[in-house]
Amino acid sequence: MRILFTGPPLAGHLFPMVPTAQALRAAGHEVLFAGSQPLDRIRGAGFTIAEIGDGTTLREAFERAAPTQERGYVTRELPQSQILDRAALGFAELCRPTVDGLLATAADWGADLLVHDSFQAAAPLVAAKLKLPSVVHNFGIVSGHEMIARLAGNFQDVYERHQVAGPARPVALDVIPASLGGDGDDWRVRFVPYNGGGVVPADLLRRGERPRIAVTLGSVLTQWDGVRSITGLAKAAASVDAEFLFAVGGADLAALGELPSNVTPLPWVPLAELLRTCDALVHHGGSGTMLTAVAAGVPQLVLPQGADHFTNADAAVAGGFGLRAGSDAVDGELLSRLLTDDALRAGAAKIQAENAALPSPAAVVAGFEALVRG
Repeated sequence: MRILFTGPPLAGHLFPMVPTAQALRAAGHEVLFAGSQPLDRIRGAGFTIAEIGDGTTLREAFERAAPTQERGYVTRELPQSQILDRAALGFAELCRPTVDGLLATAADWGADLLVHDSFQAAAPLVAAKLKLPSVVHNFGIVSGHEMIARLAGNFQDVYERHQVAGPARPVALDVIPASLGGDGDDWRVRFVPYNGGGVVPADLLRRGERPRIAVTLGSVLTQWDGVRSITGLAKAAASVDAEFLFAVGGADLAALGELPSNVTPLPWVPLAELLRTCDALVHHGGSGTMLTAVAAGVPQLVLPQGADHFTNADAAVAGGFGLRAGSDAVDGELLSRLLTDDALRAGAAKIQAENAALPSPAAVVAGFEALVRG
C-alpha cells in the first residue's frame, strides 16, 4: 500500500503519527509525508517528504484569519469550546495554501490511503474529492471528528470551489486509554512517545541523589509567550528539596531572573528519555507532553495556558494522575505535594498500566490494510 500522511507543521500534531507510520513502513508499506514548512520536525523521523503549501506560519495564518482579534496563545479567560473555535479559524487559514499541493501529491503518488491530523483542514476535502479511504490520527483527548467539522465550517468556500459537498468521514484512530475518552471508533492503540532526536546528558541517564522534577512548555508556547508562565515556579523551586530540570529548549530565560542553585536549564532533550529518571513533570498541558508523562508513569502538575490545555488538565485531575494550578498559584507546598502525594503516584501508575495494556501501533496495520481492500 501507499499511505500518505499529512498534518500541520507542528510537533504536537506530527509526532503522534510517527509511531504509526513507522509500524506501517516496518510491515512493508510505502509511507510519504506531505507537509508545509518548517519541515525539520518530521524530517528527523527519516521519512520522505513532499512539500506543500506556501510557507505560511501559524502566526501569519491567525493574523490573516482574524486581524482585529486578540491572537495571543495564552487564552486562560476563555472556555475550551471558544478556544477550539478560534483554533479552527486560524488552522483553516493555515491549510488553505496546502489544498492544491495535497491534491496533486495524493493523485500523482497514487496514494491508497490518507492519514491526517484533525487540524489539517485540506485532508478531508482531498479524501472526499479523490474518494480515498482516510484515517484521522488523533493526538490526544480532543475529538478528531468534532475538529474536522469545526474546520470545515471555515472552509466552505474551498469545498465549493472544488465542487465537494463536505469532508470525508474518516475512521478515527485514538492513541489514549479509554478512560481518557477519544472518538471511540474501535481503533485504539497505546500512546508511544516520539519526541524527535536530541542528546541526553550522560548524568541524566541515572537517578540523581535528590528527587527530580522536569519542567517543559512544549514547542509552541515559548514562541508566543516566552517563559512567563513559569516565573513563579522558578522562585518557588528554591524552597523544595529537589532538582528541577527546565527543558524549555532554546527559550530565553532572562524573564526568570537569577535561577536557584537547584534549577538546571536544558537544551532540547527527548522528553520520554528525560522522564525515565524523573519523579514528576510540570508542564503547560499539551497533549503530547501529558501523554508522554502518562507513558512514563510520573505525576503531573498542569499549568494550562491555551489550546487544548484545559481539557487535558481536567482529565489529569479527574484521572487522579495530575494536579492543576494557575501559573501564579505555584508555590513550594504544591511542588512538594507533587513529589509526596501517594494517591497521585498511584494514579500515575494506574493510567500508565492502562496505556501499556493497549495494543501497539503495529496491531492496527491489518486495519489499515482492510480499509484499503474495502
